[in-house]
Amino acid sequence: MTETRFLLLSDVATELNVSESQVYHMVRSGELPAIKIGGRGQWRVERARLEQYIEQKYTETAAWVAGNPLSTTEAD
Repeated sequence: MTETRFLLLSDVATELNVSESQVYHMVRSGELPAIKIGGRGQWRVERARLEQYIEQKYTETAAWVAGNPLSTTEAD
């Protein structure tokens, strides 16, 4: 079975385990690339763009962690 190229915002929310409103905000702000299609302007996120977004977030998080190491006084 082939994967769907474009995802609904609800599908993206499920993938990221966040609310649909959070995904909508990410799309509207330009943080997550998406397109509007159809007469009603429904948002779609290309699966490849979502994967790129996730990889970007891993890179950003790794950089943040490197710059903010745990101190020995913090609990696990």
